[in-house]
Amino acid sequence: MPELLGQVLTDYTLRNVALGSALLGVIGGVLGAFALLRRQSLLGDVLAHAALPGICLAFLLTGAKAPPVLLLGGGISGWLAALVVLAVLRHTRLPEDSALGVVLSGFFAFGVSLLTFIQHASPASPAGLERFIFGQAATLLGEDVQHFVLLVGLALALLGLFYKEFKLITFDPDYAASLGLPLHGLSTLLTSLIVLAVMVGLQTVGVVLMAAMLVAPAAAARQWTNRLGPMLGLSALFGALAGLTGALLSATRENLPTGPLIILSVSALLLFSLFFAPLRGIFWEGLRNRQSRRRIYLEHLLLDAHLLCRHHRLTPQDLAQHRRIPLSKALRELKRLQDLGWVRAHPEGYTLTPNAQEKASALEQALRLGPRRS
Repeated sequence: MPELLGQVLTDYTLRNVALGSALLGVIGGVLGAFALLRRQSLLGDVLAHAALPGICLAFLLTGAKAPPVLLLGGGISGWLAALVVLAVLRHTRLPEDSALGVVLSGFFAFGVSLLTFIQHASPASPAGLERFIFGQAATLLGEDVQHFVLLVGLALALLGLFYKEFKLITFDPDYAASLGLPLHGLSTLLTSLIVLAVMVGLQTVGVVLMAAMLVAPAAAARQWTNRLGPMLGLSALFGALAGLTGALLSATRENLPTGPLIILSVSALLLFSLFFAPLRGIFWEGLRNRQSRRRIYLEHLLLDAHLLCRHHRLTPQDLAQHRRIPLSKALRELKRLQDLGWVRAHPEGYTLTPNAQEKASALEQALRLGPRRS
């Protein structure tokens, strides 16, 4: 791996692939965070699939295979699909997921039809259009990376300029409307920025896998923080790291596809975050739930011991009868309370320590049990 990192600086092809993939990860991660928080994760999938007919039409109209022309066609097509989705949601009662699914299927079917038509019309000329379906990062040139830099720079500049407005319409659109902010205009602008991210990803991971570069880094970052700023930074970092890792892994062997390896890398990051992120990770959440269940169990045990001390005697036999448990288990529970310093053993039974009595009284007050038992 250190040798590959060194080759990034010296190898022309590997440098272009690594930089292009990292740029895709940054812009996909940042804009995907907004899509995820606005519950529009499927929107990225729609925009990516909707780019295919635009690519084909750009080729049919111009006859050019130059990536900027084809990506511009794909971007316009994706942007029109976004406008269609917004119009359907605004003027019909169709649910959002249904509208997204219909537009995705319709545009992608149109694109596949155009691609098939081009292949049969002139089998030799359309060579290369298929790479936009699954991506072909190995074909990235220095000019392509420069175009990516411009697109990513433009998207990040607009995002920084309207950051407060985007944040407001994401978390509290009603308050944003009360302030007089143009919700539809800002939503369209944010969607248009996602189109720019899709344009960057078409040549790298393709229309089929592009949605993962918008959703996975943001979903992974969401497991680590509840604040938007750190989430954007982590999402961009995870996306760039996945892009760079996928590019380097594809360089280790021949015939390893870069796009799928990038998606596998970001999926691994998402899986790790889902399990081990301190804030929402399954492992830590399970540990917290276990500690919470143990605390609640001990609190109920203390309340039962307190009740027996007030009305009867706290002996293993009384505790076993009160909690309907075997005598051996009652002895173990009293031992746990003794280890915690909550009870003391006497020849005639057990008594609660002053600290345990104070804690039990506070618990009864909190549960509103004290007045009923007194």
